[in-house]
Amino acid sequence: MNTRHSPTLTLPVKTAIVTGSSRGIGRAIAIRLAMDGFKIAVNYTSNEAQAQEVATIIRNTGGHAVVIQADVSRPDDVQHLFAATQEAFGVIGAVVHSAGVMSMATIAPENIALFDQTINTNLRGAFLVLAQAAKYLGEGGRIVAVSTSVIAKPSPGYGAYIASKAGVEGLVRVLAHELRGRNITVNAVAPGPVSTELFLNGKTAEQVEQLAKAAPLERLGQPEDIARVVSFLLGPDSGWVNAQVLRANGGFA
Repeated sequence: MNTRHSPTLTLPVKTAIVTGSSRGIGRAIAIRLAMDGFKIAVNYTSNEAQAQEVATIIRNTGGHAVVIQADVSRPDDVQHLFAATQEAFGVIGAVVHSAGVMSMATIAPENIALFDQTINTNLRGAFLVLAQAAKYLGEGGRIVAVSTSVIAKPSPGYGAYIASKAGVEGLVRVLAHELRGRNITVNAVAPGPVSTELFLNGKTAEQVEQLAKAAPLERLGQPEDIARVVSFLLGPDSGWVNAQVLRANGGFA
């Protein structure tokens, strides 16, 4: 009979950076984590008005938020994001990396510029954010990166996007091992098709309907569906989940 006691669970400090939180999935994550009691650093790249709107929603429901501009592909910007959050709220307990782009193009020589842009934002950005998270987070810290379930169900035109997100999943698994002994978990959430501006852009109504029917649950995901999963990964019931990719997609792939 095993008489060993379970280890004491250390929860993250209730301060979270959510990159790309001015819209879409990141927005829903920021608002949900604020409901969970986290003070939120709302990050945006170019649309300050949208970011301020998210912060206002959080404050109007009794939460705390600060708005910080940072392009995640720029090292100085990412360093500023973390330093400014620490200055505003003190110790950082969690980082959710949601910022990203999704541009469609075939794997062809003329599309190399789009490939470079996608890798620069999605993969280089993830590297920079995760590296600063590893530097700033302490005991009980939680790191979550947003990937994609399209990795498991590839379609033409998604080459650059899938390549970038496959790299993100690789970084997550490696960082979890690099943080051995520090009691910090590192995981990824991989949404399927989610009804956001980023996903709907450039798609016909017929394409959207087809993708909505692809999952056994026969609907598009909503940003709040993904926010609930991130809430779990930052909460008390996920302390033994580490170096994993949680595919939140309604059975899409």
